[in-house]
Amino acid sequence: MTADAAALLGDSSPLKEVLTGFRPRAEQQELAAAVAETLASGDLLVAEAGTGTGKTLAYLVPVLAAGRRTIISTGTKTLQDQLFFRDLPLVMQALDSAAEVALLKGRANYLCLHRMEQARREGEFPTREAISELEAVQAWSARTRDGDLSVANVIPDDSALWPMVTSSNDNCLGAKCPSYEDCHVLHARRRAQEADVVVVNHHLLFADMAIKQRGFGEVLPGAEAFVLDEAHQAPELASQFFSASLTRRRISDLLRDILAEAGELAGGLGTVRAEVEATRQALQVLQAAMSEHLGDRGTWQQLVTYEPVRQGLQGLDQAVADLGPVLKGLEGASRGMDACLERQLELQALFDLLDSASGAGTVRWFERRGRGFGLHITPLDVSEVFRQYREELDAAWIFTSATLSVRGDFSHYTRQMGLEEAHTLCLDSPFDYPQNALLWLPQLSREPRDHDYIDVLMQSLAPVLAASEGRAFLLFTSHRALQQAADWLRERSDYPLLVQGSAPRSLLLEQFRDSGNGVLLGTASFWEGVDVIGDALSLVVIDKLPFAAPDDPVMEAHGDRLRSEGGNPFMDLALPQAVIALKQGAGRLIRDVEDRGVLVLCDPRLHTRRYGQIFIDSLPPMQQTREREDAVAFFRHPVTTQTA
Repeated sequence: MTADAAALLGDSSPLKEVLTGFRPRAEQQELAAAVAETLASGDLLVAEAGTGTGKTLAYLVPVLAAGRRTIISTGTKTLQDQLFFRDLPLVMQALDSAAEVALLKGRANYLCLHRMEQARREGEFPTREAISELEAVQAWSARTRDGDLSVANVIPDDSALWPMVTSSNDNCLGAKCPSYEDCHVLHARRRAQEADVVVVNHHLLFADMAIKQRGFGEVLPGAEAFVLDEAHQAPELASQFFSASLTRRRISDLLRDILAEAGELAGGLGTVRAEVEATRQALQVLQAAMSEHLGDRGTWQQLVTYEPVRQGLQGLDQAVADLGPVLKGLEGASRGMDACLERQLELQALFDLLDSASGAGTVRWFERRGRGFGLHITPLDVSEVFRQYREELDAAWIFTSATLSVRGDFSHYTRQMGLEEAHTLCLDSPFDYPQNALLWLPQLSREPRDHDYIDVLMQSLAPVLAASEGRAFLLFTSHRALQQAADWLRERSDYPLLVQGSAPRSLLLEQFRDSGNGVLLGTASFWEGVDVIGDALSLVVIDKLPFAAPDDPVMEAHGDRLRSEGGNPFMDLALPQAVIALKQGAGRLIRDVEDRGVLVLCDPRLHTRRYGQIFIDSLPPMQQTREREDAVAFFRHPVTTQTA
């Protein structure tokens, strides 16, 4: 099977008949052979495949050829849809495969018929637009087959109607729902149970590991093989899904649903109104106290240091507890009200857990986002939990991404995921980086911590930005730096500026591609999963090395744990994570065999700190320069052999 998988991607590949421009790639064939061998043996494979390897085909071909029941998990819903609607059909056609395939997403993507009707009856909407949006959803609901709102383009991604017409783990009634037999989530899961290949995303995969949702049993069907694409995201997502979280939205959603259910009961609103209003007031008091005394995130100790915050937390705890007797009095009145009682009890248990949780294995912390907040208990090590999950399933596992190693070393990743016994494979990109890309390391007179660092950076960059005629991504490690650069460019540049936050991400990318000379400024969400092929993108600038914030409470706790075990928090944790993040950002530049461009890494620490070379050695083998004139000249003629 190993040789067969490689041969199917060779000179006589059937993919040539369905895929325009298909060319055999040695790296792709090597990855396909390794995947096939792992499927046959039931082992573990961790494979880094550089940009351009064609890793999607490299795992789809052996998966379909092997005929084993497989779950393929991707990093985002966008990649999930691309895989299911474009890549899988092409490969199946080429291989003449009769495999049954299914697409499965988290429940928040699917229309909930019960909640849609409840929203219509309730008649209370968060915005004026939500009224017409609900009418559009109702009209669409009569003609949709799968109920997938995420691809329907019926309502905007940021519409306030979303939580009113979809369900969550908390408010789903499961088998007790009056619309259960027509449930789109149920039907999607049934299709997945019967399929040979199921395409999911990491959020759903780890949600299935962390919980078994009410009314449905296991979310994902049993499988003989798992493929995790964009696997570099897995450690952080696993940590999130094994966390216990209490959020303002979770409590607010419960209060809204209590009122909706009570409104359908005789005298129900009068029974619950006082306690619901008291809980809303307690939410506002805690939010105001946190906004006045706390930063965006911090440790539990920082949270309870301030008396107003501590009192606000105690008040909210008591208000949620006071909901219990009221809901208990309405128990049995409706399925929805019974579900609200269960949710109230879960929130009480979370308050108790937050109050008592301690130990070296977890960290308690808070975060504030806009008008919301979250209180979290996060495990510091998910490797053992993930190892147990894998052992129970007895399946082959393939983890692949363009960014998993640090200078070819996978130990940071395999340690995080409990994959120490895995086979590893590191494949370079087949693209001609030395000829088509230049790495410019500017000689800046300021350090990233200096207040005028962005101003100096932009002044140095301006001639190169002019030489590239826009066509640039400027990637930042903070929103503050992004806004400083945007303000600088607005005063001095005529290029179309596309700034993260001014429009949805997909619209900004579309406008960038169409502009021909745009300059897009983004932070974390633009560092990965963005594909701009051709001349539209010829310059990628990264403002500084993407180390995690020094006051990140989870990183602090991880560092303390490593230190207590004799490790080095910087070398064993902070540095590897920053290297992988930088590789993702740098990977935006060359996306096709004919792409050319300049990568600018502005951080002086790349050549003033010993660890700087680790970052450079982890990038593709580009020509390097310290001279701005070389970067300007690159856009006028092919790259020379100038080196730093």
